Amino acid sequence: MGILAVNGGTPVITPGTLKTLPWPPVCEETAEKIKELYLSRQWSFNSPSEQAFEKAFAEYQGAKHGIFMMNGTVTLEAALAALGVGPGDEVIIPGLTWIATAMSIRYVGAIPVFADMEPSTMALDPAAFEAAITPRTKAVIPVHLYGTLADLDRILAIANKHGIAVVEDCAHAQGGMWKGRGVGSWGAVGSFSFQQSKTLAAGESGICLTNDDALAERLYRFKHIGYSRYDEQGKAGTPPPAGLMCRNYRGLAIPALILHEQLPGLSALLKKYEEFYNTLAELTRDIDGFRLQAPGRLATRQSYYGLMLFFDGPSWDKVPREKLTAALTAEGRSFSATYGPVYKHLLFNMQPGEYRIADGGCPVCDHLCTRAFSMIHHTMYYQEAAVVTAEIIRKISDNRKELEA
Repeated sequence: MGILAVNGGTPVITPGTLKTLPWPPVCEETAEKIKELYLSRQWSFNSPSEQAFEKAFAEYQGAKHGIFMMNGTVTLEAALAALGVGPGDEVIIPGLTWIATAMSIRYVGAIPVFADMEPSTMALDPAAFEAAITPRTKAVIPVHLYGTLADLDRILAIANKHGIAVVEDCAHAQGGMWKGRGVGSWGAVGSFSFQQSKTLAAGESGICLTNDDALAERLYRFKHIGYSRYDEQGKAGTPPPAGLMCRNYRGLAIPALILHEQLPGLSALLKKYEEFYNTLAELTRDIDGFRLQAPGRLATRQSYYGLMLFFDGPSWDKVPREKLTAALTAEGRSFSATYGPVYKHLLFNMQPGEYRIADGGCPVCDHLCTRAFSMIHHTMYYQEAAVVTAEIIRKISDNRKELEA
């Protein structure tokens, strides 16, 4: 397919011409509703907009309750606090996730324990999770990374056997479904983020989902300074549960309105991303040592917040990551690095004793993070983008010897 662009050849895509979906989405109808909300002066917490979105999103994901909050980090903290996780407890998480998953555990005084990943999905390996359990283990947080669903059946079975709470980190998984039911509705709590890059985006905000009435009340009190959902505003009827140190993590009306407006289009959006995935998978299936992040084992709908691509195996061992990164970028589309293992991240500032890596380490995570790249969802909307992405990958593969150290 010609000389690599990084070595002076013609790029597959003229830089800046790849067709992508403008993100976050905007529309005049939503702008008019935001103006109406602004003029109504009902901007703050517990507004009609917030309550409407809580109900709609919980129903969409198959949960009984939704508790809207400021962002998708405090929702994780709220979930752990509401479950009674605290100092001295351990919470098992995968080695690869955004640092917020680990930091939320420290916010309640507990210890994050990093366990290894399944190489196909890069989700928490159920066997590694079970091997990491100790008498101090209070919870596990499977992360649906880039929208690929963790193996909820196996993780829930192990957690139930050991009396461990499951908090689903669904920050990347809006609209994802496991065996026909929405993620976030399987564990004790599901935590979602609506930060600006997400497939439902409102700048910032988040939500906790649960099917447990008592847990929903604890979550609401935690985010609302201790007030019950049933209290008249400013008039506390009963104190919060003993030991629940409540916060002000309340969400606001305008983000809730934006999300409620976007929600009806989410299923169609995810269908477009699935079509992109299927096309790219078909066009690259015969490329030696290349593969895409696999869908969850029993996923009936992936969220596709993004997608990981792996250049791995003997045929790629002599290609330094830096050269591969430069070659991919020179061909005209952006490929990002993954977060990398949390415990190696520049912003991860926990001290020894404040976290633990499970016995045996995280070898799959450590290795594959050096061979993986990622794409963000709004670059995966158009079929022609899948075709030219496959052309780039094939061109790099055909000319990989040019990149060998």
